Amino acid sequence: MGTRLGELVERLGGQLIGDPNTEVSGVAPLADAGVSHISYLNNSKLRAQAAQSGAAAMIVSSADDEIVGATYQGARIVAKNPHVYFAYAAQYFASLDPIVAPAGIDPSASVHPTAKVDPSAHIGPQATIEAGAVIGAHAVIDAGSFVGRDAVIGEGTHLFANATFHARCQIGKRGIIHSGAVIGTDGFGFANEGGVYIKIPQTGRVIIGDDVDIGANTTVDRGAMADTIIEDGVKLDNLIQIGHNCHIGAHTAMAGCVGVAGSATIGKYCTFGGAAMVSGHITIVDKVYVTAGSLVANSIKEPGQYTGFYPIAKNSDWEKNAVLLRNLTSMREKIRALEKAVKALTEQK
Repeated sequence: MGTRLGELVERLGGQLIGDPNTEVSGVAPLADAGVSHISYLNNSKLRAQAAQSGAAAMIVSSADDEIVGATYQGARIVAKNPHVYFAYAAQYFASLDPIVAPAGIDPSASVHPTAKVDPSAHIGPQATIEAGAVIGAHAVIDAGSFVGRDAVIGEGTHLFANATFHARCQIGKRGIIHSGAVIGTDGFGFANEGGVYIKIPQTGRVIIGDDVDIGANTTVDRGAMADTIIEDGVKLDNLIQIGHNCHIGAHTAMAGCVGVAGSATIGKYCTFGGAAMVSGHITIVDKVYVTAGSLVANSIKEPGQYTGFYPIAKNSDWEKNAVLLRNLTSMREKIRALEKAVKALTEQK
C-alpha cells in the first residue's frame, strides 16, 4: 500500500520539492532504492551515489539539496536532520503493516495462578511467568521467555523469544528485550578468604525505565544490595555486560561488546563505541562520548569526547614503540637529571 509524499510531509514535516502525488510504499538504502521507495542522504561523501539513486524520493539536508538536486531526478524532502526524518518515515511505513501478537496465553505457556497478566498481553508458547509477576497491557512475551517471581513488565514492552527476566526486576513502558538477553543475573560479588572465594548474595534488583532497548545476549546484573538502575531511553546493543549496582543515565547509548564493571555511574546522553570498557566504582558525567575500544579507568568529570587506545600500526612498528613505552620512566628520570644539570650550569654563568 502506497502513501503520497504530500501526506507523508504533512505528517512528518519538512519541505517537499517535487510532485506531492508521488507514491512511496517503503524505505530503502541509496543503492537498493527503487521507484516505490524513499531513501535518505546523511553523508556528503555519498552525494554522487545519491544523485544516481533510483529512489522515488530522497530525504536531504538543505546543503546537500543544493548539490544533489541539480542531477537527482526524484522528489526531495529537505529536513533539518535527514537521519532522524528517515527513522520517523521508517516507523510510519512499519505501522502500516504491523506484526501484532494476538492477545492471550498460549496453552503451552506456564503462568502461575498468582501472576497478573493483562488481558491484552500476549504470552507465547513455552513461556514461563512465575508467581506474583505482573505483565502490563499489550506486553508481548514471546516463545520460551522467562519472567521471574514478582517481576514487572510494563505496558507495551516486548520480550523476544528466549529472553530471561529474573525475579523482582522491573521494566517500564515500551521496552524491548531481544533474544538471549538476561536481566537480573547475579552480580560478580565474592569475598576472598585465604585464596578461597566466598559468595556474597546478590539481593538487589534491576530497575529499567521507559523506552529502553536491550540487545541480544546482553546481560544486566542485579544489585548486590541496592539496585542496578537503567533510566529512560537507554539503548544497549548486543553482547553488552552491565555489572551490579551500575547506574546508567537517561538516553545513553552503548554499541556492541561494551563492558561496564560494577558500581559505575554513567550520566545522561552519553555514547560508548563498540568494545569500550568502563572500570567499576567510577563516575562519568553527562554528555561524554567514548570512542570504540577505549578503556575508561578513572572518573570523567567534564563533558566531551574521550579516546583511550593506541592507534593500530604494523606489528614491527608496534614492537619498536612498545620498547620505548616500557622505558618511558627511565627516560623521564634521565631528562629530569639533564634539566637539573643544564640549570646548574646556567646559574654558574
